[in-house]
Amino acid sequence: MIRFLLAAVIALFASNTMYTQNITVKGVVRDQEGKTLEMANVIAINNETQNLDAFGISNTEGKYKLSLKSGTTYTLKISFLGYKPIEETYTAPNADTEKDFIMELAADELDAVEVTYEMPVTVKGDTIVYDSDAFTNGTEKKLEDVLKKLPGVEVNDDGEIEVEGKKVTKVMVEGKDFFDGDSKLATKNIPSDAVDKIEVLRNHNEVSQLKGLTNDEDNVALNIKLKEGKKNFWFGDITVAAGLDERYLAHPKLFYYNPKYSINIITDLNNIGELPFTMRDYFNFTGGFRNLNSRGGTSFSVSSNGLGLSTLQNNRAKEIDTRFGAANFSYSPTKTWDLSGFLIYSYSDTQLEEARIRKFADPDNANNQFGEEETAYTNTSQNTNLGLAKLSSTYKPSSNLQFDYDALLKLSDQEEATNVVSISSVTDEIDENKSQKPLSINQNANLYYTLNDKNIFALEAQHLYQNEDPFYNAIRAEQPFVGIVPTDNSQSVYNMNQEKKVETSKLEAKVDYYWVPGPKSNLNFTLGTTQSKQQFNSHIFQVLDDDSTLGFNEEELNNNVDFTFSDVYLGFHYKVVSGKFTFNPGFTAHTYKSTNEQLGTTVSDELVNIVPDVYVNFQMKKSQSLRFNYAISRQFTDVNNFAQGYVFSNYNSMYSGNRNLESALYHTVSLNFFSFNMFNFTNIFANVSYSKQLDAFKNSSAITGINQVSSTINSNFADDNLTFNGRYQRTFWKLKVATGANLSYAKRNNIVNLERSVSESFTQSYNGSIATNFREAPNVELGYSYSLNDYDNAGSTTVNYTDKPFVKFDAAFLNGFIFTADYDYYHFRSKDATVDNEYDFLDAALSYQKPDSSWEYSVEVTNLLNTTSLNQDSFSDLYNTTSQYYIQPRYVMLKIKYNL
Repeated sequence: MIRFLLAAVIALFASNTMYTQNITVKGVVRDQEGKTLEMANVIAINNETQNLDAFGISNTEGKYKLSLKSGTTYTLKISFLGYKPIEETYTAPNADTEKDFIMELAADELDAVEVTYEMPVTVKGDTIVYDSDAFTNGTEKKLEDVLKKLPGVEVNDDGEIEVEGKKVTKVMVEGKDFFDGDSKLATKNIPSDAVDKIEVLRNHNEVSQLKGLTNDEDNVALNIKLKEGKKNFWFGDITVAAGLDERYLAHPKLFYYNPKYSINIITDLNNIGELPFTMRDYFNFTGGFRNLNSRGGTSFSVSSNGLGLSTLQNNRAKEIDTRFGAANFSYSPTKTWDLSGFLIYSYSDTQLEEARIRKFADPDNANNQFGEEETAYTNTSQNTNLGLAKLSSTYKPSSNLQFDYDALLKLSDQEEATNVVSISSVTDEIDENKSQKPLSINQNANLYYTLNDKNIFALEAQHLYQNEDPFYNAIRAEQPFVGIVPTDNSQSVYNMNQEKKVETSKLEAKVDYYWVPGPKSNLNFTLGTTQSKQQFNSHIFQVLDDDSTLGFNEEELNNNVDFTFSDVYLGFHYKVVSGKFTFNPGFTAHTYKSTNEQLGTTVSDELVNIVPDVYVNFQMKKSQSLRFNYAISRQFTDVNNFAQGYVFSNYNSMYSGNRNLESALYHTVSLNFFSFNMFNFTNIFANVSYSKQLDAFKNSSAITGINQVSSTINSNFADDNLTFNGRYQRTFWKLKVATGANLSYAKRNNIVNLERSVSESFTQSYNGSIATNFREAPNVELGYSYSLNDYDNAGSTTVNYTDKPFVKFDAAFLNGFIFTADYDYYHFRSKDATVDNEYDFLDAALSYQKPDSSWEYSVEVTNLLNTTSLNQDSFSDLYNTTSQYYIQPRYVMLKIKYNL
């Protein structure tokens, strides 16, 4: 904590600069008839520096507000589409004052068309346009640094962009897709000095015919407009770096854009832990594909048969060596045909070390105590090759017809070796080895046709082929799962192995017909289907000391399952706009059938079901809304939970499916509030949601010591989930203030050792920050976050707290020097005082670039305080985990960058 306080004091002192007293000028913008004008632009140009010192946008009452330096002379410019612009010289007085403006209708089109291009923020319908130069001061290096300074825009630790609380689903540059399906590659690689304007496209829909017919409020895209000098020319940079202990980095980036085609090339080689692409990125990478039946009332997704390979915490590990290459292109052969695609390859060699404590649930214990406690020390070596490729085509010969086709290939080759020392009632040493080479091909074909203004058709189809072959090996000193696996006990160790193969083919298709009787209503009829076929094979065997194989032929240790799922549905929805309200109720009728063939017999389950959904939007103002959603959905599981034979989950966990599973029923209700006020630069969003799960899929587990044997059942008890998240952000002159909260409560019912076991979790996180945004003075951001995780398993409680104050600082000085620093302090502790750790991280960089030079030189230090580990905690239905995770040491790097 002392380090944090010292860093905060230094940052505040460094950012403190002498400035003239500021006064507020406010007033009303009207037309000649006295009618107030909403969204008029009002800006103040400092006549001495020619900088934009202040700007404002009039609200619904025509009011504007500027913060100006007293005694300074400005040029005030007021503009509004269709009216003559106003320009006048104005000297700010010594006290707050009021000043109104009356605008005249434009005499000709030239006057009417003029929009004040210098305006930092403009709103055009559903599009917000930010002028990046108005929010930056030259210390920014990449797009991420620019976005963090924009009101209403956030970039999380994973590089994902959020606007008004909604995740950005697409990033474009000059209207062309930039690695569709992932925003991280854009935020981490697009140079900040190439960015001119940032367009936030709210209510985004790529199909113009469907605009306004569907509910797109949660769809947000970004379009980056480049500066003129970056168009029709190659731009980018090449960075190389070297440090002590044979540390290195090479990071070339090249970009080219013109109206007909674009090329983006990103490469990265380093061993300092800067991961451009992680396993989490790979598995979450959608490629722009979406769920066709998102509001149809059915949830059926194909599970990943990954082996649970270890993932990094905050991109930190004990050692990381990575190589990355990616290329993205777009090409327009004709005015009506667009092609685009990308190739991504990532390799990483990672060393992880962790110490963890697991406390297992014990539903039979009446004294609110946990059952068995396990302390485990793990050392993991991981080798990963990841590859993705996508090709997209859009053909639009007219405004009435559009045909899209997409194909996404994902493949990987992953190996992991882990040594585990497990200490509980018995000490055991385990060597776990995992390998897998999964492959998936996802194809998407869509046809959109507008017959006339009242009749619109949409045909969408998506096919997934997936082949997974995970292999698992565990070598243990102690006999695993006595009574289940008939091992040869005469061997020196227990060398257990499992082969598994899962092949999936899933087709989703639907036809939507929209009848549009008028501009404020439409009827939507949907006919669709989901057809899935899966094959699941697994086999457990033991390798003996002489390298021979002992196969287990028991039915319960082998799987050979054929599984099919069918859903045919018909939906109806009615959408109508009445005043400020939009109503969109509807229902979907389904006929389901699932069949599993195994053990020489067939089990089928058929169901007819009608599920409703309701959407209501109250548009209070242009940029303020309240949305309500309610839906009932049926959830179905795939072949993994139907396969009766045992499979290893890990060294102390086995799983057996249940071929008699039925569907689960989910009730979900949510309320969402959003407000974006350009008058006082306030951004507010809040969301609360509640779900009740009936007949939910739950694990029925038997726990012996630390060993678990689980199966899936349809629970007779309902599960409840309640979540809230909200954020408030406001800009006061040069200060950006933000605060937020995330709360989640869950109550789950499980079966442990044939007894009902109730687990509850209540997680809370709160954060607040204040950041300056001076043009010529140093800038600082001070923040604090607090989290509380309260886990209760069958009356046994674990409560952990984390305090995290932080400081970010940047300064440009001496005509070419830039200094940045990022400090985070953590205090992780448990309520019972068994854990109490403090640790902090400090990264700093000093760079120099001579004005008008292409060369930049810098010295960068990561983990300057040489912190060795961090803490985390997690919760499951069966146990609570607290762990210590070891990370990379201090690195000092000398970097040279050449800007093209």
